[in-house]
Amino acid sequence: MALPPRLLLVALLLVALTGEADAGGAGHGHARYDRVFSFGDSLTDTGNSAILPVTAGGPFTNPPYGQTHFGRPNGRASDGRLVIDFIVESLGLPPPTPYLAGKTAQDFRHGANFAVGGATALDPAFLQSRGITSFVPVALSNQTSWFNGVLQLLDSTGNGQRKIMASSLLYLGEIGFNDYSFVAVFGNGTVGLAQSLVPHIVGAIRSVLTDAIGVGARTMVVAGMIPMGCEPELLAMLPGGGGDYYDRASGCIARFNQLAQLHNRALKRMLCQLRRDHPGTAIHYADLYRPITAVVSSPRKYGFGDIPLAACCGGGGGPYNFNFTFFCGTPAATACADPSRSVSWDGIHYTEAANKFVAHAILRGL
Repeated sequence: MALPPRLLLVALLLVALTGEADAGGAGHGHARYDRVFSFGDSLTDTGNSAILPVTAGGPFTNPPYGQTHFGRPNGRASDGRLVIDFIVESLGLPPPTPYLAGKTAQDFRHGANFAVGGATALDPAFLQSRGITSFVPVALSNQTSWFNGVLQLLDSTGNGQRKIMASSLLYLGEIGFNDYSFVAVFGNGTVGLAQSLVPHIVGAIRSVLTDAIGVGARTMVVAGMIPMGCEPELLAMLPGGGGDYYDRASGCIARFNQLAQLHNRALKRMLCQLRRDHPGTAIHYADLYRPITAVVSSPRKYGFGDIPLAACCGGGGGPYNFNFTFFCGTPAATACADPSRSVSWDGIHYTEAANKFVAHAILRGL
């Protein structure tokens, strides 16, 4: 008998998430989930940055953010929905409450989103010891503490928490981009120091996952790094010369995409080990790198316009249309007429169209 559409999507989430049937423990997945817990940075944040004092009132709280789907700014760094929104919708669930917007167990009955725009994988003190300044004082360790606090609100007993996690999906969105980019932008494009952070960042991700498994997590989705070298922000701020600075197929900065690939290889190795250590937990790798590089290299093939490396919203002109003086959401910025034809929304974050493309690639396998 054919699966109903909703259950089919859930099955796709569990089995085809990585495009591989042997992604690890898929047979342990549940037919449905009651809630989602999500972690990450601005690519996953659905409202925390709009509340956190250090980031509240930023450009993303102004029009034209949110214009495509919500018709107004909605706490997301995009013109519309994020990858996490499309995944949650595919499960037939309401969106999890941004952690800073909730107070009671009732607020978090559908889960919680702990992601914060500007968050780092590594603690600010660690980054400072390497000469790196973190501008948002939220790291994965903070998000883990918030997660444990929400679980305590929902049920104070170990057995109760394990039951909650058995029917929950944990989504760890891309994290680490801010750690790496702070080095790249404020360290004059130094990739060597950024590469030295890879094992530490992957270790921080492992700590989150291990903590979640310890309280009963049974199904986890872990996103890899995006192609950093395709970000209009980095392309505009760190222009290069000839030779092999730019990838010929995509026009992206090769060394930053190589850094992203290094991160993803280390992350996948760690996830393989975690699966071996915890065979009762389904741990899936969500590939963000491949769908973005595919659409940047062949935009027409996937329904996008001919300038995939230019920001839709912002200003400054040129091939990337990125300048912090004209950042999206500030008075001097303008938005393109049709965001659905653009990959980058503001030079740092993706359009709803790109997020939808990535989410569908994750669910179906590109």
